[in-house]
Amino acid sequence: MKPQYICHPDFANVIPRNEVFHKEIHRYRPKPEERRYLNRHVLFRRKIDLPRARKAILRITADDYYKLYINGRFVTQGPSPSYPCAYYYNEIDVGAYLCEGENTFAVHTYYQGLINRVWVSGDLREMLWCELILDGVCALVSDDAWLCADHTGYTAMGKVGYDTAFLERYDSRAPETDFFTPEFDDSAWTHAAIFENADYVLRRQPSKQLSIYEMPFAEIVKANGRVFADLGREVVGYPVIRARGRAGDTLILHLGEELDEDGNVRFDMRCNCRYEEEWILSGGTDELNQYDYKAFRYLELLCPEDVEILSISVRVRHYPCEEKAVYRTENEALDRVLRLCADTVKYGAQEVFVDCPTREKGQYMGDVSVAARAHATLTRDTSFMKKAILDFCASSFISRGLMAVSTSAYMQEIADYSLQFPAQIAWVYAMDGDKEFLTQVYPYVESVYEYFLGYTDERGLLDGVTEKWNLVDWPQNLRDGYDFPLTTPIGRGVHNVLNAFWCGFLMATDELRAHLGMEPTGRTEQTKRAFVETFYSEEMGLFCDSEEKTHAAVHSNLLPLLFDIGTQDEALCARICDLIEQKGLRSMGVYMAYFTLAALIGHGRRDLAERLATAEDAWLLMISEGATTTFEAWGKDQKGNCSLFHPWATAPLIVFAEETRIY
Repeated sequence: MKPQYICHPDFANVIPRNEVFHKEIHRYRPKPEERRYLNRHVLFRRKIDLPRARKAILRITADDYYKLYINGRFVTQGPSPSYPCAYYYNEIDVGAYLCEGENTFAVHTYYQGLINRVWVSGDLREMLWCELILDGVCALVSDDAWLCADHTGYTAMGKVGYDTAFLERYDSRAPETDFFTPEFDDSAWTHAAIFENADYVLRRQPSKQLSIYEMPFAEIVKANGRVFADLGREVVGYPVIRARGRAGDTLILHLGEELDEDGNVRFDMRCNCRYEEEWILSGGTDELNQYDYKAFRYLELLCPEDVEILSISVRVRHYPCEEKAVYRTENEALDRVLRLCADTVKYGAQEVFVDCPTREKGQYMGDVSVAARAHATLTRDTSFMKKAILDFCASSFISRGLMAVSTSAYMQEIADYSLQFPAQIAWVYAMDGDKEFLTQVYPYVESVYEYFLGYTDERGLLDGVTEKWNLVDWPQNLRDGYDFPLTTPIGRGVHNVLNAFWCGFLMATDELRAHLGMEPTGRTEQTKRAFVETFYSEEMGLFCDSEEKTHAAVHSNLLPLLFDIGTQDEALCARICDLIEQKGLRSMGVYMAYFTLAALIGHGRRDLAERLATAEDAWLLMISEGATTTFEAWGKDQKGNCSLFHPWATAPLIVFAEETRIY
């Protein structure tokens, strides 16, 4: 038996839209007729007699996503987002869920259809694929013997974020509510179709399944048709509510990260997500079954008077996280900062290192530089970070210079991030010495190297990388007055930060080549010299933002300190450290703070790094504003749509850990 890609009959003969994979500077718009495919909750069921087995392995995947049930019990969900040319499947030991005799397999798949950072969706690929291996023998495959139906209990109530998710109206009167139970009557369902135009190349997912578990609320208050609940901290997951009321009773659900001035849940959140949804009761005892996750701390439920709320909790989800790092500190403030960052890494990591689990839900290469390093440092496990690196390697079919967001249909390119790619690999190699992984991914470093060589001038500096956004720092108002027009696309001319990262790119590439027994690029030292000649100002005694030498932002100096560009001059090092101390972390974003602290630690200035990390205007400001996870900016009001859950602000976990490479 050979598994087939099965789908809802509506998708059977659809031609996939590969136009979603394009350079960012080009444009793609879905056709109006494709709207009929949006937000499809597709169910699959199969009953089969099975023998007793010592070992039962299920390989399974779906596009965009699946939740698996066996014999009425929830098993797991996935896969991690991936491109069709390297599509992930999960391999799961399901022996504990099977019985001898008749078994019921039920899978709730979802095709979202939006162009966003979450999944590779909007490409008209919808499918389920699986095979069950019992004691080495294939006993079940996905084929047209499976039954299929739409779940009619889910309707959309608008979208949130940057077209990130559909808000859900869940109707417990839908006939498919108990579709996963063995006794469910599926006699009216149709047979699944074969996805005729499937073009997947499957690859086993090299990361673990999510940890999913129940968490009680720390506080629940019920009064006058309103239920208020506080978890005591922000998490990622789904509210789990059991209720009883009349058929057609509608409950309004509000989720939020903070409270408004009147003590109500602020569900119209500052991060551009309005978490207001509905639940319609059946007249019996119902359980809310939301499909897509959210990040929240507070819950508010508005109910008709006669509705009885039987129980309320949260089903939390995150990547497995066992803390193993050692932090030796007698600084109470630093301990509070480290705890904030550790909790952020724990609850923030999902199938990927999400930028934020509310507004984007996507994995940026910048997240690999900070959040992934923080996770690997905290857990002493590099496997998840290596999986993220492979995700970006897979994006090379779109751009040799790699995409800024991996394994999604949203095409975004950021030059600063691609230039950090070899350093990410070098960092992982320093942690675990995995030569096989290094050999596997190094060809992609060469490809990125050749890509950027096409933008170098006669000095060897990068000039006008027009295909990719030049970020410098984020948000825009935390660039310390950086004096170069960061237009999109960027204009001609060399500027400091991009070329500092280019120097760092060459250094890391030479390091990787040395590990592989290869000759260096031969460009590193000459590029560093050109950098000094171009950006150093004798008058200011600092590096300037552009060759016009009109301004010296802190960003233009902390990166030369990090990459040892011209810093053999001890007096220059001292001036840069003085500038960083004078400006403080408030002059930059939380992302650039990682490179700042790493530069200081690398030059023996842990004292200054610790003072900056425990200053009242950095992580302690977040804590003073109620943070249980790190913010997108230092304070809620520093950015108009500030995310209050941003794992790339977890630099202290990396730089203050014992026995960890800083950069």
